[in-house]
Amino acid sequence: MQAVLSNRTYRHLFAAQVIALIGTGLMTVALGLLAFKLAGEQAGAVLGTALAIKMIAYVGIAPIAGSLAGYVPRRPFLVAMDLVRASVAIALPFVTEVWQIYVLIFLLQSASAAFTPTFQATIPDVLPDERDYTRALSLSRLAYDLENLLSPTLAAALLTVISFNTLFAGTVIGFLGSALLVISVKLPMVELKSDPGGFYEKTTKGMRIYLATPRLRGLLALNLSVAAAGAMVIVNTVVLVRGVLGRPDNDVAMALACFGGGSMVAALMLPKLLDRLPDRVVMLSAAGILTALLLGVTIILRGGPELIWNSLLALWALMGIGYSAVQTPTGRLLRRSAQPADRPAVFAAQFALSHACWLLTYPVAGWFGSKIGLSATALVLAAVTLAGVVTAHMIWPANDADVIAHDHPDLAPDDAHLRGATQQRHSHVFVIDEHHRRWPNDA
Repeated sequence: MQAVLSNRTYRHLFAAQVIALIGTGLMTVALGLLAFKLAGEQAGAVLGTALAIKMIAYVGIAPIAGSLAGYVPRRPFLVAMDLVRASVAIALPFVTEVWQIYVLIFLLQSASAAFTPTFQATIPDVLPDERDYTRALSLSRLAYDLENLLSPTLAAALLTVISFNTLFAGTVIGFLGSALLVISVKLPMVELKSDPGGFYEKTTKGMRIYLATPRLRGLLALNLSVAAAGAMVIVNTVVLVRGVLGRPDNDVAMALACFGGGSMVAALMLPKLLDRLPDRVVMLSAAGILTALLLGVTIILRGGPELIWNSLLALWALMGIGYSAVQTPTGRLLRRSAQPADRPAVFAAQFALSHACWLLTYPVAGWFGSKIGLSATALVLAAVTLAGVVTAHMIWPANDADVIAHDHPDLAPDDAHLRGATQQRHSHVFVIDEHHRRWPNDA
């Protein structure tokens, strides 16, 4: 990990990610308190709607913004999105109506939907060596897990001396700090795209590349598996701990900490594991483990309270390991599957499609949990997870290594992504050297 951080450009970008995540974590706490101030006992409904708006922005805006990002210089684009997010955060403390929260959250999350995939697509250009990039992915996973653990603690400490509205200032500082760190480095030059196609062709290109690539279609199936397992943890932990077991609030935090801790352990172990094993083996195995763990939830719920509690902590820690083992290598697959100029669009497609999976599984975990019980819900989500694993196993080629051929039935022959093709339905091959992958007939 230290070798990766010795790269000045990556070190500054990683610091930008960490600072922005801390600011976002503070905003999450402050937003909940703001919702309670405005809506009282209806605060849960307000936050639920805000989360739905967030997901809609991620799914709808990310593909468009990610595709268009390939046509403008990345550093100004990233800085502009950070400044938009900071501007929205400045406005949040002055909100007086619930509808204003919804509008501002949509604007902020739309900017995040544009920023995050473009930022993620920049890292492979900063770290062209795959071993270094794998370690960067693990650091990114650690940053997300630490944010989930530390931001609520920091917010609680700050709230002893300041009002909740002042927490938004921390969010502003986080986004401005991120912008300054991005400005402080020179990003690798990437040839900007100049495709002659219209708006539709440009904005859907990332999605079309994604869905035409077998390994990425397999990744989409695994996204569904991860979302099904993760939704059980995120949505129903509080119901299990407070409702079923009648344990105190801090035990909810303890159970979620076990999940986050397992994810961090996996992130630390994965670089060496991925040096020895193919991504496909690691990710399919981890998703299969998630299926087994969800089945385990249905079994432990038949026991007594102490058995359920102790088993739940162990299952959640293992769930975190499996979750991280599927999530962390994702960037490696995306990096292999697109030219540098197309990476923002492909990363944006992954961003949108993965959040679409969460948009499906969150309601299943919540509504089924309240209607048919948690044991049956875990069984339903286990079936969804297994379906994702089986689908990925079928459509992701087992020999997916340095060379992979695949079909593009729906891409135009003159698309730059498919330069050299002569028919609407055809196949092509990735050819890999040490630093990048070329498409057939690329100059």
